[in-house]
Amino acid sequence: MALAARLAPAKVNLFLHVGPLAADGYHPLASLVAFADVGDRLTAEPADRLKLTVTGPFADALEAEGDNLVLRALRSLGAAAGIGEPGLAITLDKQLPVAAGLGGGSSDAGAALKLARDALDLPFDDAALAKIAASIGADGPMCLHARAAWARGRGDVLTFEPALPALPALLVNPGVPSSTGAVYRAFDAGEPGLADTPAPPLDWSAPAVEAWLRMQRNDLEAPALALAPAIGEALAAVAALPGARLTRMSGSGATVFALFETTGVAEAGGRALSALRPDWWIRPTLLR
Repeated sequence: MALAARLAPAKVNLFLHVGPLAADGYHPLASLVAFADVGDRLTAEPADRLKLTVTGPFADALEAEGDNLVLRALRSLGAAAGIGEPGLAITLDKQLPVAAGLGGGSSDAGAALKLARDALDLPFDDAALAKIAASIGADGPMCLHARAAWARGRGDVLTFEPALPALPALLVNPGVPSSTGAVYRAFDAGEPGLADTPAPPLDWSAPAVEAWLRMQRNDLEAPALALAPAIGEALAAVAALPGARLTRMSGSGATVFALFETTGVAEAGGRALSALRPDWWIRPTLLR
């Protein structure tokens, strides 16, 4: 088998409505999820045993992680296939910040499952892989499919949305982690939310979708800002960029995004903001 590679794209919650903590310990969610054309990159090649090497600018952030989601996913795949641990050497080029609200770990796991399936010629379609991905996290299936989708339930009940247009955007992370657990605890300390799913836009053109998104919200934004004020700084900075049409935090933070009319305007905004904040992670992208 030749060296194979796959992108693990960043996941962005265009909106995120969150309900109160349920008896099963999870919060019901409603979200419209899109995926960027930037992300981590994984490669796989044959090996005598399962191995993972992490490189890239955010590799150090994973050093304290006891068992990477990629390894957990591949072990689960091997068990489902009855082959034990897959004999693959995986290299993860960690380009996405960690604890950033971009689904990085789940996206890495999804990309690894597809790489291993193809490399080992295993008889699993994407639906079967999504069931394995669900065992490592609620957003595992959406990140495995990496397609625009409505997400409900724990985030694992998916309806794909092919009508979503490509949205030029800028992703900005202010360089602080945002703990999902801590953000949810802060959310629970406030007024109960509602995991309502809005009626979809009547018009799926980009301007109409942006106008519709302005009527939605991210219910985790306020508790995340209270814990990490740098997120508020990032939101204000992107909102001040010429041509920024909508700004919002993704997931539980700390990454925020702005939507623009064109990729050129988004790229110009990224260059301008990078000059002001060279310590921030800033990437223009297309959300699809």
